[in-house]
Amino acid sequence: MIFEHQDFDGHEQVVFCSEPAVGLSAIIAIHSTALGPAAGGCRMQPYESEDAALADVLRLSQGMSFKNALADLPLGGGKCVIIADPASPKKPALLRAFSQHVQRLAGEFWTAIDVGVSPADADVMAEQCDYIFARASQYEEGFNPSAFTALGGFNGIRSAVAHVHGHDDLEGVRVAIQGLGATGSRLARHLHDVGAKLIVADVNDAAVADVVARFGATAVAPENIHAQDVDVFAPCAMGAVLNDATIPELRAAIVCGLANNQLAEPRHGATLRERGIAYVPDFVVNAGGVMGAATVIYGPPSRDESLAKIDGLFDTITSILRTADERGTPSSQIADELAQAKIDEAAANRA
Repeated sequence: MIFEHQDFDGHEQVVFCSEPAVGLSAIIAIHSTALGPAAGGCRMQPYESEDAALADVLRLSQGMSFKNALADLPLGGGKCVIIADPASPKKPALLRAFSQHVQRLAGEFWTAIDVGVSPADADVMAEQCDYIFARASQYEEGFNPSAFTALGGFNGIRSAVAHVHGHDDLEGVRVAIQGLGATGSRLARHLHDVGAKLIVADVNDAAVADVVARFGATAVAPENIHAQDVDVFAPCAMGAVLNDATIPELRAAIVCGLANNQLAEPRHGATLRERGIAYVPDFVVNAGGVMGAATVIYGPPSRDESLAKIDGLFDTITSILRTADERGTPSSQIADELAQAKIDEAAANRA
C-alpha cells in the first residue's frame, strides 16, 4: 500500500497518469501545499520498474517542499516523473498527453524542466497546460534556466570553502564534478572563470571532451570521480551517490553539488559528519533553479530579484554549516528541521 511506502512521508496527493493511446505512464506527487501551490520539475527517465519511479518521485517531491521552504518561496513541493526514454520519437506526444493531467489539477501543481525534459519540452507541455514554468519561450534565445541552478551551486561552493578554509577565493581550489549536463557544465564554467582546477566525469564522452577543451579540465572514469584527491566533490548527476560504498572513499573535505537526493539514506548525513566532511544539503544548494524560474507562478518575473535571491544562498548555507558545527549535528538534519518548521508553521496558520 502506498500509504505504507517508506518514502510516503504524508504526501497530500499521488496521482498515477495513464494514456494507453500514446503509451504514457507517469506519476505526479504533491508533498505539501502549506506554503502555496506545489512546484517541481518533470523528469523523463526509463526507470527499471514502476516501484523505482514511485520511490524517486516521492523523495524528489519531499525535497521540493523543503527546497522551496528554505528558499523562502510562496510555494509548496511536488514532482512528477514520466516513465519513458527521453530520446524516444514519441516524446512530444507523451509530453502533450501528460500535460493534460497537470492541467486537471487546476494550478495546485506547477511543473517545469528536469532530467530528460528541456525548456523547449516545457513549451510543448504548455501548448495544452497553463501550469508550466521554465519554458524556453520565457527567456531570450539560447538562455537555459538551468543557469540559475548552476549559479546557486557556485555560491554554495564559495560558502562551503569559506566555512572550511576561512576565505571564499576559489583560485587553485580543486573541484571534482560528477555529471556534465546542463547544470554541471555551467558550474564548471563558473569555477573555471575564478581559477579553480577541475576534474570531471560523465557517461557522455562528448560532454566530457567539451569541458576538457573549454576549461582545461582533467577527465577521469565516472566510477572514480568521487574518490579524487580534491578539495570539493560536486555531485551533479543522479541521486544516491553518497552511500556506504562511496563515502569511505571520499578524499574531499567538502561535498557540495547540484544533484537531487545525494544521500542514499538519511543516516549518511551523519556518516559524512563523522568523517569530518562538510556537506551542503542538496535541496538547499540546488534551489537556484526554482528561485530563478518559478517567479512567474506568483508574480511578474524579475531577473535582478532572482539573482539576488540566488546570491543569498551563500549566507543560508553558511548559517546551516555553522549551526551544524555548533550543535554537533549533521548539516542535512539541520536543513530538514528548518524546512519542516516553516512548513508546519504555514500549515498551522492555514488550519
